[in-house]
Amino acid sequence: MPEVEELVEPIDIDTTTEGFSLILYNDSVHSFEDVIDQVMKATGFGFEKSESITMEAHSRGRAVVITGDLNICVKAQHVLEEISLRTSIEVLS
Repeated sequence: MPEVEELVEPIDIDTTTEGFSLILYNDSVHSFEDVIDQVMKATGFGFEKSESITMEAHSRGRAVVITGDLNICVKAQHVLEEISLRTSIEVLS
């Protein structure tokens, strides 16, 4: 397991950029249909793209839902979490 460096000083993150990714984690509670529907609701994507994201999260353990502005990622995250899907927002390097 790789070592994790403890942060002593806060990191200054520029939240005005489009350097964020919303991540969806695998879910064993909800049906595929429920997750696909919620991804569609959160993103406005069609069925095929939402299904692809859901299948990637299922098979790889996680999938990028959207990348871009922090506010957009947070809004979509709130929609996904309405049904208790597990998500995170990561800063792109």
